[in-house]
Amino acid sequence: MKIARLLHGNNETYGFVKGDKVATKDEIIFLTGVPIPYNVKDFLFDGWYDEIKNKIKDLPYEESISKFKLLSPIPNPNKIICLAFNYTDHAEEQGLQAPEDPVIVIKPRTALTSTESDIICPDFVSQLDYEVELALIIGKNCKNISVEDATSAVFGYMVFNDVSARDIQFKDKQFTRGKSFDSFAPCGPWITTADEIQDVQNLKITTKINGELRQNSSTNKMFIKIPEIVSKISKVMTLEKGDIISTGTPAGVVINNPNAVFLKDGDQVEMEIEGLGILNNTIKFVKSD
Repeated sequence: MKIARLLHGNNETYGFVKGDKVATKDEIIFLTGVPIPYNVKDFLFDGWYDEIKNKIKDLPYEESISKFKLLSPIPNPNKIICLAFNYTDHAEEQGLQAPEDPVIVIKPRTALTSTESDIICPDFVSQLDYEVELALIIGKNCKNISVEDATSAVFGYMVFNDVSARDIQFKDKQFTRGKSFDSFAPCGPWITTADEIQDVQNLKITTKINGELRQNSSTNKMFIKIPEIVSKISKVMTLEKGDIISTGTPAGVVINNPNAVFLKDGDQVEMEIEGLGILNNTIKFVKSD
């Protein structure tokens, strides 16, 4: 199932997506008789989705998705955890070896934005880079979960752009500030539930900038695979329902790539992961105060 958070006028809702059509929360309530909650996180993680998922095979998808603005699929996650150097091809292009344990950065939830939204960058940033990543959404609280049980904690997946100000990153000699600007975490376009993906470690993953292919890889190049990522991070911190873990980017980013240029005002960024949809954003540089 593909589950989207939606905005129509000033009214927020959510619904299931099929092709270019959507069945909204109100339609789901009407046709199933189940009073699912207003808040999408309550619906996803407090048992409501499990209650209705066997009742929705005959849902009509009557409304066009173009009627709605797609929002970032998860509002206000407790944590956004991003892995560094977790693709063998990306580590090699940076002159590094992929690490045995997750090297992580925590992004603030204020960095979240959605597909078809602008990535807003202050004009004091001179080296703006992109990173297409497969993100997973944690579906249950877990601590010290085993590798064998880790996939049971994954509710679903989405496309994620770990936008990075490289000049800030190198000045600080660590990643957090350069990755934490508002709008530096576009994600979506929706959540695809884990049961829809046959082999999450074998998905094509690409980035195009103004139509030019920049990243072209596969999730099979992840060094630490998803069950081990979840297990190892849970040994450090309790993972909570709705947490986002973004699993690293493949080769093709601008940094250390002599054939690429940093993002500039007006650039169109298109990111796609097989089976998960397309994330589209426009770069907008603004004057800083």
